[in-house]
Amino acid sequence: QVQLVESGGGLVQAGGSLRLACVASGSTGNVNVIGWYRQAPGKQRELVATISSSGSTNYDDSVKGRFTISRDNAKNTVYLQMNSLKPEDTAVYFCKLRKSIYAYWGQGTQVTVSS
Repeated sequence: QVQLVESGGGLVQAGGSLRLACVASGSTGNVNVIGWYRQAPGKQRELVATISSSGSTNYDDSVKGRFTISRDNAKNTVYLQMNSLKPEDTAVYFCKLRKSIYAYWGQGTQVTVSS
């Protein structure tokens, strides 16, 4: 079993920054991919960024150049540094761990960007 706990969300003005953290515990495995997804009210959940256990990253075009995903394997933690935030970044941000055929989700953390 895998548990994921997100933190770091909050209210910020447009142009501001936040750093989200996702702490993984349990049988996370040595080879996995951890990603950040977000879901705005009335919209589908969408990919924001992913990072593999080897450090390969992938970003949605809407956040390239503004968001940075990183991981500290010793702490089983993945971070999402979000800069130059926009009102359209407002959403609940979820952490997802994928290993083999299994996927696990956290409970999410709210990010609200005011204009």
